Amino acid sequence: MRTIIATLVSILYFLGVSCEKTSEKTDVLVIGGGTSGVAAAISSARQGVNTWLLEEGPWLGGMLTAAGVSGVDGNTKLPSGIWGEFRDSLINRYGSKKALQTGWVSNHLFEPSVGNQIFENMVKSETLLKPYFGVKIIAIEKKEKGWKIDFSSSNQTFTLFAKILIDATELGDIAARVGVAYDIGMDSRKKHGEQIAPKKDNEIIQDLTYVMILKDYFKDMTIEKPKGYNPEIFYCSSESDKCKMGEKMNRTLWPKDSLLSYGRLPNGKVMINWPINGNDYYVNSIEQSEEERKRSFEKAKLKSLQFLYYLQTELGFNTYGLADDEFPTDDGFPLIPYHRESRRIHGITTLTVNHLAQPYEQQQPLYRTGIAVGDYPVDHHHASHPDAKNLPELHFYPVPSYNLPMGCLLPKSIDDFIVAEKSISVTNIVNGTTRLQPVVLQIGQAAGVIAALSINENLSPAKVRVRKVQNQLLEQGGYLLPYLDVPKDHPRFKTYQRIGATGILKGTGMNVGWENQTWFFPEKDLTQLDLDHAISVLQYFRDIPLPVSTKNEDIIDWFKKLHSIFLSDNHIPDWIKNPKTLSKFLGTEVDPMGNISRGNFALLMDAIIDPFNGQPIDHYGQFILGQ
Repeated sequence: MRTIIATLVSILYFLGVSCEKTSEKTDVLVIGGGTSGVAAAISSARQGVNTWLLEEGPWLGGMLTAAGVSGVDGNTKLPSGIWGEFRDSLINRYGSKKALQTGWVSNHLFEPSVGNQIFENMVKSETLLKPYFGVKIIAIEKKEKGWKIDFSSSNQTFTLFAKILIDATELGDIAARVGVAYDIGMDSRKKHGEQIAPKKDNEIIQDLTYVMILKDYFKDMTIEKPKGYNPEIFYCSSESDKCKMGEKMNRTLWPKDSLLSYGRLPNGKVMINWPINGNDYYVNSIEQSEEERKRSFEKAKLKSLQFLYYLQTELGFNTYGLADDEFPTDDGFPLIPYHRESRRIHGITTLTVNHLAQPYEQQQPLYRTGIAVGDYPVDHHHASHPDAKNLPELHFYPVPSYNLPMGCLLPKSIDDFIVAEKSISVTNIVNGTTRLQPVVLQIGQAAGVIAALSINENLSPAKVRVRKVQNQLLEQGGYLLPYLDVPKDHPRFKTYQRIGATGILKGTGMNVGWENQTWFFPEKDLTQLDLDHAISVLQYFRDIPLPVSTKNEDIIDWFKKLHSIFLSDNHIPDWIKNPKTLSKFLGTEVDPMGNISRGNFALLMDAIIDPFNGQPIDHYGQFILGQ
């Protein structure tokens, strides 16, 4: 009896301790350990501020890992910031770039569990970062400065006071909870002037997918026929005599083997995330309750199981089954579904497809405020919607590679709050490209930079200067503009990024086959059109003399005059006075009578005038005069 009583007392004591509420403080709190959340937390901590990361599940990485979408889309040649760091970690883990090219959907394919391990190691290396798993948010309250958050984790309840809050949840749940205004679904054509948008808005979002990771067991793995199974749903998922609608689909039907070779992962596993009459599933779960979402996601799982049964029984892949060594789940499915779309906040700025397609022709030059880059086409998944045939065709709508403005992460109305993941301020159409993993990683990284600068400068995030954020990102190997011909290991990478972000020299966007590109062309001669445009930008905030021509000697004389005008300093750098030292600075022999190159023009502009740092801009990309 005494033993029993002592045991009960011990249990009660343990429960009392474990349920005790603990009060803590931190500088930055990131809610959501998904693709952008883990990047935001790492980025924030690396800049010397205390950071907490709360994740409801047991894994880090979100769609890249926990949702099983481990075939990276886009940015193959733009390894910006933490995306590049993650890619390099994958290469080190598997041994080479070629080892990641196991399927044809992506140049970077990996096992989701490996991605989770990489993110865990990155988080563990940051001493100022505290991650918590199995988290349930109980309450959030805005204080005069910062936030009060009650949450539970591992049978313990915390009250946390955070100065800056970052919403990195999959569906923007925290933004909605604290009252940030947002949109759901398709925007009307009139709202943002996007001609490819529908005439009227609606609440239709993209299909989600419960991805499957399969492996070959080399024996019959045919599952029990799933409830509601109808093979006709999947007849047009590949070339088949049974497909009667192939000619009307306006989509390529691939041979059946492509369904497995498409997303083949290292070590023989296969990612099934098949968009053509495969396992996409339509449901708008954004405003559903937690229980309603669970029921919706179970239906999405059922659709995937039906597709698996079709692969096994109709296409002959009966030795393939759900991998039993990939996810820590009882049923072998990923921890979460792949959400392609979420709430979209009303931000300080909103990125439209017009900004992507023609960045230099918009009233707001948002390209000057870029904090992330992308090169994937606008790709929407709507085939599983009941009225799919009447929805706009937004499959691989071509745009040049682009950058994403800082103001998209900042809500209009609430201080001390930053939004990341897919809930940023973009239009429904633009979400079809900004939702891709490399872009979302960069969004998270930028959110962390903004938050840390906000702490260090004692400013609200909306008051942090754009150029300070951009400078930090450049130091971290981030791209501000997606110049394909100037990789980040180029000795003039930062220079061309800075000058491009002023708009003094424009990049050239184009579509080449499947690729969306933007080129800087530093080796080309500076044209008179280039020079006229540069002068028009400079004259916006200074009266300047005009150069005689685009020849080297005339441009160099012109820069000598600009130096004293812009810097109010008659001490011109010695290296520009002597042809030999000038040639050494430029890294090439200077022909006085030859035309100056765009690259040398940018280098002189950056070194002598420094317009990037000397002329601040607002969130709309407009120059702030008088500062």
